[in-house]
Amino acid sequence: MTIVRDLLASASSALLDDRRCLTTDELAALADLPADAVAALAALAHQVRLAWCGPSVEVEGILSAKTGGCPEDCQFCSQSSRFDSPVKATPFLDPAEVVAAALETAALGASEFCIVLAVRGPDERIMTQVLAATAAVRAETGLNVAVSAGILTLRQARRLAEGGVHRYNHNLETARSFFGQVVTTHSWEERFETCQHVRAAGMELCCGVLLGMGESVAQRVELLDQLRQVDPVEVPLNFLNPRPGTPLADRSLVEPLEALRWIALVRLALPAVLLRYAGGREVTLRDLQAMGMAAGVNGLIIGNYLTTLGRQPEQDLQMLADLGMPVRSRAHDAPR
Repeated sequence: MTIVRDLLASASSALLDDRRCLTTDELAALADLPADAVAALAALAHQVRLAWCGPSVEVEGILSAKTGGCPEDCQFCSQSSRFDSPVKATPFLDPAEVVAAALETAALGASEFCIVLAVRGPDERIMTQVLAATAAVRAETGLNVAVSAGILTLRQARRLAEGGVHRYNHNLETARSFFGQVVTTHSWEERFETCQHVRAAGMELCCGVLLGMGESVAQRVELLDQLRQVDPVEVPLNFLNPRPGTPLADRSLVEPLEALRWIALVRLALPAVLLRYAGGREVTLRDLQAMGMAAGVNGLIIGNYLTTLGRQPEQDLQMLADLGMPVRSRAHDAPR
């Protein structure tokens, strides 16, 4: 127990007193703490979140504006056309449908709305549709608009930035050393390069992770370092929710305490980031979702995800109220 106390005290001193980010070795040591130290690790992560980010929580709604039919072979994704999953391809939604979903999101007090497309990357037709939808949502709701449309060129990134997209989502998903075991139709380097294009174009970068695909603890620590290299504003934290028909359909869920450990570790690795609860939290954490909010999380996706159901928005809003965590207003997070 002395070793545990010393490691936690050292991390606390670095992050709270010296305002210094932890080294890779320090993160690896924390990742090896015993299960009975997870609560203390989570408590430290919550202190770090308050000190570096403040008490407010950013609430976001997401919409699958083009579902299914993706040509890529991401083995966790039911939207791939290569797998026999229940998710079938649909065309880009009508702009009025996108705006209607954004209005529902705004009514819940959210400040962010993300338009998501199941594509390798946008062609000219999709670019035109995304830019039109972005303009309509901004005009009708005042929400900040984020987009997730796959791999970008630098020119495409600049067009999206000029068209009012203030945040672009492109997840690294997993460590570079593990990526080839879950995706073969594009490379980890292509994802990394898209993240660089997003930042070069002046958009905020949203770059998330998906834990539970079979990666090792060492590869999760590797991923933390790689996230720090792309320097995101936001990190959505997803846990694998195995989808029927995909190659990972039979994988077990991440254990709740292990999920809490990695929520805390992402916060400790990236103390200033917007750490957002995302897919899989309901099935992975079950009744411990509030504890996850007190382990470093300061954002959440409200309502449903892309191909899976979330909790009722009222449940999440009540959870935040019970925890005394104020929802960040749109005025606070207006486009810059």
